[in-house]
Amino acid sequence: MKILIAVAPEKYRDEELAVPVASFLKAGIEFDIASTRRGSCTGMMGAKTTAALSFDDIDPKRYDGLVIIGGAGSQTHLWEDELLIPIVKIFHQQGKVIAAICLAPVVLARAGILKGKKATYFESPASFREMKIGGAVITNAPVVKDARIITANGPAASQAFADAIIHALTAVEW
Repeated sequence: MKILIAVAPEKYRDEELAVPVASFLKAGIEFDIASTRRGSCTGMMGAKTTAALSFDDIDPKRYDGLVIIGGAGSQTHLWEDELLIPIVKIFHQQGKVIAAICLAPVVLARAGILKGKKATYFESPASFREMKIGGAVITNAPVVKDARIITANGPAASQAFADAIIHALTAVEW
């Protein structure tokens, strides 16, 4: 089992990446980290990670799910990314797990996959507007799962977000 983790090249939220990554490693779930460009990425609080792939390197068939990390950088670098939004649509069409935390659920809204779906996010005037435009049914909960889409509202929900992703990837659905 392998997932794709998308991060902004700068100002991603450190714990929203670190906590799920630690949980994925413990659960034996492989992952690749991708961004708008390959190379070093820096978190809002100074953490570093390396994007081994850029979004134009992605082959969705290689992955069982997509996780998009939030933080201020997601608004700047991911909300309007011309490659990430079509990737979200492909993962959705293929029925794969798609998860986004903090400000990143706006990417899902802009991809059109939240219309009529329950979701949560980190609220700002811009994110509120985008989630409404995208047709999300906004729920005030730390983590929300609607079908194969998982959203979380921020750093404090990082562990519950990771747990929900792992459950969605590994649960036997009858």
